[in-house]
Amino acid sequence: MKAVPVAARPLPGRAELLSWLQRYGVYVAVVVLVLFNAAFTPNFLAVGNFRTQLLQVAPVVVVSLGMALVIGAEGIDLSVGSVMALSASMIALYLGYGAWPAMLMAILAGAVVGAVGGTLVAVVGVQPIVATLALLVGIRGLANVLLPQLKEIGNPTLTALGSESVLGVPYVVLVAVALTLLVLFVVRKSTFGRQVVAVGGNRVASELAGLPVRRILLLVYVISGVLAAIAGILASSRLQASDPTSLGLFMELSAITAVVVGGTPLSGGRVRVLGTVMGALLMQLLQATLIKHNLPQSWTQMAQAVIILAAVYAARERR
Repeated sequence: MKAVPVAARPLPGRAELLSWLQRYGVYVAVVVLVLFNAAFTPNFLAVGNFRTQLLQVAPVVVVSLGMALVIGAEGIDLSVGSVMALSASMIALYLGYGAWPAMLMAILAGAVVGAVGGTLVAVVGVQPIVATLALLVGIRGLANVLLPQLKEIGNPTLTALGSESVLGVPYVVLVAVALTLLVLFVVRKSTFGRQVVAVGGNRVASELAGLPVRRILLLVYVISGVLAAIAGILASSRLQASDPTSLGLFMELSAITAVVVGGTPLSGGRVRVLGTVMGALLMQLLQATLIKHNLPQSWTQMAQAVIILAAVYAARERR
């Protein structure tokens, strides 16, 4: 038998270390950031600061949940930020009929956009990045046509949604928590969740096994659109205004970052819901930490880039 050179042998435990980092690295990073801020950032442990951080990250979490499902099915959805803007426009247009009809129309609009994107990907066969990039541009334009300028919201229901709380926990955060638990249940306990993972792992094998691949792909994009619309509602209620020009800008990048950092591989076949939530929280804490220590935004961007590269490296497929 031919001897294997020592230099060519894999380092013992390296694969196990990467697997552990992929699963738990984001949790460790959040704990480290919290401990650092507790020691060196004034007023970090104040209740008001925690409330602010949770309010800011809640819409990102909601969008990221939908993005995690899409990426788990080996897709991508670049239209989520534009769907948030369209949601804001629909709220302003239909608010005269009441808050609930306006929110329903916003969610319906998100579902329609998701259905269009899902049809392009699953039925027509357009690459996900191309299909959703076209929607990113087109839907943002439509949102601005429907509502050319910022419009204030004076509805009591939306005001309560954006500003009031239960036992100190804002409604916006409660909605994000409820949706997280719902998506977690779908991924771990439902047949649909297992089908999403199967399609993302091997689409050809899923088709041969008789899974309704097209329907599954269509549904994950519809769910992503609905969650993005809900995030738009939450953001608008918190701002007390509908602003399709700026609302949701670069949200697709924030969501993809949260998903990847949370341990869901871009190659699909796995969905880490709690990891996605922690990934969004990590990015929020990182940005807040650098701001509170008077570091420029460019430092935040560079730090995020390093974290993304580390997450992709840990999650890369080992052949």
